[in-house]
Amino acid sequence: MPTAETRARASLEADTWVVIPLYNEAQVIGDVVRDLTPAFSNVVCIDDGSHDGGASNARAAGARIVTHPINLGQGAALQTGFEYALERGAKYVVTFDADGQHRVVDAKAMLQRARDEELAIVFGSRFLDDRTKPGFLKKIVLKTAVAVTNFTTRTRLTDAHNGLRVIRADALRRIKLRQDRMAHGTEIVVQLGRTGLPYVEQPVEVIYTDYSRAKGQSLLNSVNILIDLIIR
Repeated sequence: MPTAETRARASLEADTWVVIPLYNEAQVIGDVVRDLTPAFSNVVCIDDGSHDGGASNARAAGARIVTHPINLGQGAALQTGFEYALERGAKYVVTFDADGQHRVVDAKAMLQRARDEELAIVFGSRFLDDRTKPGFLKKIVLKTAVAVTNFTTRTRLTDAHNGLRVIRADALRRIKLRQDRMAHGTEIVVQLGRTGLPYVEQPVEVIYTDYSRAKGQSLLNSVNILIDLIIR
């Protein structure tokens, strides 16, 4: 029988959905979902045309699954997740990466801050403290991407391409992502900035492992972000 604490948490988090774009992360997605579910009762993975069985692992760990028959890109997966959450009455969405680089404790703190300060958007930033160790060259490339994003979007962020965010429903309804590659990270900042709704950045730690680097957190991937920003 659920305890009073469990019932209270379920009631508090019933208005929040964690949205995870999922593409070929069978090795780690089960652990990612299992780490989330004690803190968040609603987790949905958007299986973006995976072919490695990751969706089954996520479902077994407790996530809901929405499937794209073919790979449409992370932007499209996020948009599908936003619509799914809004259709189920979400007041907040937490965007969370599938490769294990984000920390649940950071997501919880960001959500609590959004509630306490009545914020529409809380962006996670790996550059507001010194816990994250991206490496010298990667840091330069990411910082350059931030500068380009801030210039083109008229925002003042320190980490424009961090996948950990909390977004309130009124902001979510104004997002229509069309960029399917890494440029969606800038696109979402542009669209959120245009809402005029209150936002802040929150210090978070990004965990770089051999696995996450191999799956897309490499220096090459950071360069690809810059290329997408230039050509979009």
